[in-house]
Order: sequence, then structure tokens, then C-alpha cells
Amino acid sequence: MKPGVGATYSGSVHETPVQVVPDDVHAREVADTFRLLADPTRVKILWSLLHHELTVGTLAELVDANPTTVSQHLSKLRLAGLVQTRREGTFVHYSAHDAHVRRLLTEALSHAEHATGTADERAEGAAHTHRYLD
Repeated sequence: MKPGVGATYSGSVHETPVQVVPDDVHAREVADTFRLLADPTRVKILWSLLHHELTVGTLAELVDANPTTVSQHLSKLRLAGLVQTRREGTFVHYSAHDAHVRRLLTEALSHAEHATGTADERAEGAAHTHRYLD
């Protein structure tokens, strides 16, 4: 089996499978994704879009950012294929449906909660978000 994602190597005398490092293409893709998610505002935007279809104006209010800034972040996320658009009249609605990104962000947020001990605060924030969007 050619080394890559999910490949194993049995090089020890005990023939214990060892996970092989990702190949350059996959490692670069992972690094690019993490680089894209390295901005806190972008994380908030993407998290919101994984749960709701929203316009720039609504996103700007939700993540407490300038609409121009939100638009620039959305452009980067769209170019990376993480965000989709739907035009309705003069409005552009943004959404995100990538299950891999959802799992990645969920795990990253869970890790952050564990590191900071703030799981209860995030649950309260989620309730606030739902009240805002309803």
C-alpha cells in the first residue's frame, strides 16, 4: 500500500501497525484548512453558517464585526469551498454544509472548552444565538 492517509506500516520486528505520516498533498491541504480557520471571526462565521443560512448583515451582527470585514472573510471561505451562496433578489445568503468541517470545528471548540473550563458559557451563548435568529 502506498503511504498516505490511513496507510499503515509494519516495520518493527513485532509487526505492529504504525500510522504513516500523511503525504505532502494531504499535509498541505490540512495546513491550508487550519490556516483558514486561524482567525477567530472566521471561526464564528463558519460555525454560524454550519447551523443557519445567513446574509452578511445578519452575520455581522451575530459575530459583532463590520459587514465589510465579514464580507472579506466570506470571500476567503467561499474560495476555499467551505461556504456556498444563494442569491435571492438583491440578497446573497451564505451557508456551509461540509460535515468534515463541522466535526473539525466541534472538536476544536470542545478542546477549547476543556482547556479553558468554559463549557457552560458556550451552552449559554448557543441559547443566545438561537434566540437572536428566531
